[in-house]
Amino acid sequence: MSVADDDQDLSWLAGDALTVRRVFDQMPLLVTALEGDAAQLRVVAMTAQYRQFVGRQDVVGRMLREAFAEFAGQQILEFFERVAVTGVAETAREFRITFDRPDLGDQVEVFVDFTISPFYGPDGRLVGALGNVQDVTERVRERQAAQAQAAEAQARYEQARDVINALQRELLPAGVPVLPGLEVAASYLLADAETAAGGDWFDAVVLPDERVALIVGDVVGHGLAASATMGQLRVLLREQLLASGDLLTALTRVNTAAAWVPGAKAATVCVAVLDPATGTVTYCTAGHPAPLLLPAAGEARFLPISGAGPLGVGGTFTAAVLGTATLDTADTILLYTDGILERPGTTIAQSSVELAQVAGDIAAGYGIRDDGLLPTQRICGQTLELLTRRTGRADDITLLAGRRTNPPKSLNLTFSLVGDDQLEVLRTELSDWLAGCGVDAHDDGVVRHAVVELVTNSLEHAYLDRADADATCELTATIGPDGHLHAQVTDRGTWRKPQPSPDRGLGLQLAEAMVDHLRIRHDQHGTTATIDLTLTRPAWLLTTDQLNAGHPARPPGQSEPLLILDQPWAPTPRIRVDGPIDAATTNHVERALREAGAVGTRNLTVDLTGVTHLASAGVAALHRLTAIHHTNDTTLQLYAPIAGPADMILTLVGLNHTTHDPHTTPGNDEAKAAPDHGPDDPVEQ
Repeated sequence: MSVADDDQDLSWLAGDALTVRRVFDQMPLLVTALEGDAAQLRVVAMTAQYRQFVGRQDVVGRMLREAFAEFAGQQILEFFERVAVTGVAETAREFRITFDRPDLGDQVEVFVDFTISPFYGPDGRLVGALGNVQDVTERVRERQAAQAQAAEAQARYEQARDVINALQRELLPAGVPVLPGLEVAASYLLADAETAAGGDWFDAVVLPDERVALIVGDVVGHGLAASATMGQLRVLLREQLLASGDLLTALTRVNTAAAWVPGAKAATVCVAVLDPATGTVTYCTAGHPAPLLLPAAGEARFLPISGAGPLGVGGTFTAAVLGTATLDTADTILLYTDGILERPGTTIAQSSVELAQVAGDIAAGYGIRDDGLLPTQRICGQTLELLTRRTGRADDITLLAGRRTNPPKSLNLTFSLVGDDQLEVLRTELSDWLAGCGVDAHDDGVVRHAVVELVTNSLEHAYLDRADADATCELTATIGPDGHLHAQVTDRGTWRKPQPSPDRGLGLQLAEAMVDHLRIRHDQHGTTATIDLTLTRPAWLLTTDQLNAGHPARPPGQSEPLLILDQPWAPTPRIRVDGPIDAATTNHVERALREAGAVGTRNLTVDLTGVTHLASAGVAALHRLTAIHHTNDTTLQLYAPIAGPADMILTLVGLNHTTHDPHTTPGNDEAKAAPDHGPDDPVEQ
């Protein structure tokens, strides 16, 4: 008998059924009721406000997993199912979920507080679960916005909350290599403020024979001593792997060193050496949990423990303590520290099952939708988020994922230098190729900027007649097995020696400053410029607040229109420039700024927040405009927020600018000014 069958028996207590239903449906609450066991939960009631929240009216009477199929992999359905079986209420705060809104024709992301309570029939028998939900998205977004404003200073190289966490960040690698054939990502969830930092570490090392060593380790203890020991072991193991190229040799030497490195005794480590070309994996679990294999097709499974003990406890490393596995294309291997298993309120066995289930769901494409992230980034980020937001954690947690991929093809472009849209076409095609290679947004910006400078140099200097049909450039780019990008720009024009000056000849200087190496070769057939850059993908070193806020995704590729907007709300003349300032757009920008500043006769603020590319031609124009204002005893104030594209270039060329908005941000006297470059100083307005 369902609850509904006994409505008349309760009318004397709660009111007649029709009235109760009207009252229930008009309650200003997100409430739903479900009947059935865990495998057959059916929605039997839902308030109007709940129906409006989910954007659908056809939910009542349907099975829970059918009505909300998109919740699979997000753990929300499991809350209802557990309560329907155990009869024990469960709660959660600021739970991030994504779901389809048919009425909007889109998927939405929301944050909710909720309580799932047992649902009893008139006879006191457990018949299902009741859900009481509160939409707290606005509150979370407001807090995130406030946190984002407060975090501006963190862009100046890692501002850790305390000395221990700062040291720990410095001792860990800043990122992992970007490799053809192997996609690598890492995340590290830092200890809470009241908990001393731990001894977790990770690393990804390209060996001399182009195999890749994925490493996760854990030092016994917490605090400054554990962090220092972790740093020594990480560097030592990396050096030994690079020197010998052999896993057993490296582990044997580190095992010996653990006897004299303070605090290293009983440290655990898991090393998996992977050949991206064949998918062969050789691994060793020295007292450490075994890797988790996430196949592209099939169930997640833990690899067998290889048999080796912790470092420095008298064990030896021979071929007998090695395990092997094979990764097919799109398979992922996940290394982790025991903090993910030793979460409060769970046993190791339970946590192991949950880890395999959650990571497997995410690898299969379920879970929270985070567009723009690589599969390994989703695995490392969402696994942490989903497993810790209900239970919390008692220790630092490290995840390192390696996914075998098909190596990207080289980029080969031939394009005409005739036409002002060619630079935009080049930027778009190059960015699309870099995105397909998994290159991080920061390195994408560096490579695009350097390449466009080299192409612009050919455009302005190699061909005297730009209408010449032979005025073309060739661009080739590859990423080597060692994670180094090699790009080459070739023209068939005539070499003319650059003449550096405050407003000319800056292109090659900018390109050289941004990459590892720049080489120019020229002869009677033309000029070839080559750049090399070591590519890295930043590791996520996170606090709990940062983890629950989600992860930044790379924006999708799109065209970059130039917009020049007057900002009349400012107390003094102010112009905002969005988009690229390059050889094709500089003249338009310079004319607009001359008019806004009445050719230097009045103070002018130029907001460069939205500038996506500041080429040497744009720098030269800003130098000219600065000089005009200086001559007229007025100020051209350039505002470029910290770490943005404009800030990076203005800092490189030594052109004075402020990194604080002079009209809305307190502390505008803290302007960034590079000495001995440019005639003006930032002036408060």
